[in-house]
Amino acid sequence: MGLLSTIFGILCGFLNSIFSLFAFGIGTSIGLVIGYYAFINALPTDVEDVKVCPLVEEDLETLQRLIPEIPLWVKNPDFDRVDWLNRFIENMWPYLDRAICATAKNIAKPIIDEQTPQYKIQSVEFETFTLGTIPPTFQGMKVYTTDDKELIMEPSIKWAGNPNIIIAVTAYGLKATIQVLDLQVFGIPRITLKPLVGIFPCFASIFVSLMNKPHVDFGLKLLGVDLMAIPGLYRFVQELIKDQVANMYLWPQALEVQIMDPEQALKRPLGILDVTVVKAVKLQRKDLLGKSDPYVKLNLREEKVAFKKTTVKRSNLNPEWNEEFSFVIKDPATQVLELRVYDWDQVGTHEEMGLNVVPLKDLTPDEPKVLTLVLLKTLNPNDPQNNKPRGQLVIELVYKPFKEDEMLDDIDDSGKMEKAPEGTPAGGGLLVIIVHEAQDLEGKYHTNPHVRLLFKGEERKTKRIKKNRDPRWDEEFQFRLEEPPTNDRLHVEVYSTSSRIGLLHSKESLGHVSINLVDVVHNRRVNEKYQLIDSRNGRVQIELQWRT
Repeated sequence: MGLLSTIFGILCGFLNSIFSLFAFGIGTSIGLVIGYYAFINALPTDVEDVKVCPLVEEDLETLQRLIPEIPLWVKNPDFDRVDWLNRFIENMWPYLDRAICATAKNIAKPIIDEQTPQYKIQSVEFETFTLGTIPPTFQGMKVYTTDDKELIMEPSIKWAGNPNIIIAVTAYGLKATIQVLDLQVFGIPRITLKPLVGIFPCFASIFVSLMNKPHVDFGLKLLGVDLMAIPGLYRFVQELIKDQVANMYLWPQALEVQIMDPEQALKRPLGILDVTVVKAVKLQRKDLLGKSDPYVKLNLREEKVAFKKTTVKRSNLNPEWNEEFSFVIKDPATQVLELRVYDWDQVGTHEEMGLNVVPLKDLTPDEPKVLTLVLLKTLNPNDPQNNKPRGQLVIELVYKPFKEDEMLDDIDDSGKMEKAPEGTPAGGGLLVIIVHEAQDLEGKYHTNPHVRLLFKGEERKTKRIKKNRDPRWDEEFQFRLEEPPTNDRLHVEVYSTSSRIGLLHSKESLGHVSINLVDVVHNRRVNEKYQLIDSRNGRVQIELQWRT
């Protein structure tokens, strides 16, 4: 009996467990079904369907806020998508950071050295210079094709980086540190690679201009104090930097970064073009007394070489010059000789009387050719103004190509260089600057020119020449240097000063140019005519020598 009681108890417990699980399953299922129907029936019945409509009809402000964030390649078909470039820059950024910082310091140093003396600043040094870990992003890129040997690109750049730039400034014996951080730059620069050459990296210089004022935002700390937190200073500094950057690099002004010597990169001279300006016939009357004072300007069209010009023939409508000029020819198949006749005027702009061109491909080598050119108003053959008679210009041309054993590396070699005098530092040398002459200077109020040289904070000046648009100085200046000026620039500016005491416009700039000195270190001597910035036709001839 005891055994049966035990077996019966076990069986009853097992059956009880089975029924308990079955009851749990039945109860749970019934509860879920009842809960589902209760939830459905409890939903509100007055809910309306969501109305979908265009954003422009409902919220114009939201749309306008979104538009600036849309990449340019979406909004403007002229811009191409450049995701590949963003990935490339992201991977190369640690190395680009170091290279860009080194280049920026080399460019900024001579500019700072020029400006510090006028503010009584003793030194400006970069203690820390890094662009951080966040690379810029390109929102799109526009590429231009031209007939010149150049490549033009306009990328849309947005950069919200985390740079750390610490600058130490010493003035009046006191040292202060300025920190720049949290920099944001949005802008569209124009990057021009020119001239394109057949030597790697296939371009000689990089020119960077800004197509509009950039958006610049940053933090600025002086002695650990956030200056941007001062009321009103943030907006003032931001606008000041925008204006200063725009004044320096807004197109057509540009920042030039030279990669290689353009003269060495371009083709070697292939020959010499001899031009004789013989005479002009039946020129127009330009002066009030029925005469003109003509002269002729000659140059190779679209080439960065100096103009050549004849003498001025006073009160003559049929002048005879018989003056000879020579040009170095590097590509006779494409180069064109341009001739323009001007009426010289002592006051105001010289008036153009006519022009014409001669393609060098039309010349037979070593065969003199006399041409009578009809002077035109423009080079447009359909311009009705060309039907008006303007006179004729008679010239004689002969193109003399070099033979293989006569090819010149430098046709302007004037002989051996002098050595630096005793006392010159062993690792350095003597920089000699010779200011020869200037041409076509034009002042708005007066033209009494002299040249101002600024190098490493030191200023030198030539003598003043009164009432002369084509002055000649031939003055020499010397600087002894501890090391070669490979990263320095020479600032040249031509000024005119009034000869009258108390005149409102006592001083006037006639143009300026900044010369990179790396060429004179490598070539030992450079003698060129430089086009003056902010001048219509003004040029200045500067000879540079590096003596060691």
